[in-house]
Amino acid sequence: MNAKKVFSRKATLSLKMSEFEVPPMQDLLVIGRKAPIGPEAVRRMAEALSPEQFTVIKIDHPKVEAVLIRNSLLQMLEKEVLINIVLEEAERLINDTMVIRSELKIEVSVQREVELL
Repeated sequence: MNAKKVFSRKATLSLKMSEFEVPPMQDLLVIGRKAPIGPEAVRRMAEALSPEQFTVIKIDHPKVEAVLIRNSLLQMLEKEVLINIVLEEAERLINDTMVIRSELKIEVSVQREVELL
């Protein structure tokens, strides 16, 4: 007989946000619509400091123009889920002239249950 398999997957996210400083690179930057540095300049800066490690994602949001995010984080969690959580938390802190940097750690826990025969 085959064993019955039951799967449970959860992701725990921990965000630390602060105003943009030098050095600028952490895990992500949230770029305000009227920020002194725009998405293209942020992309060039990221490429110069950490080639092929970050992606700029344009956002349709009243205060936020784009998010620069570490590619490895996008491989761990769906882009839409991740961006929605980041925006939900950032919009409480950001105005349209700010750039917020954030440390983002994703911890995945997996629990599996099998029926013993």
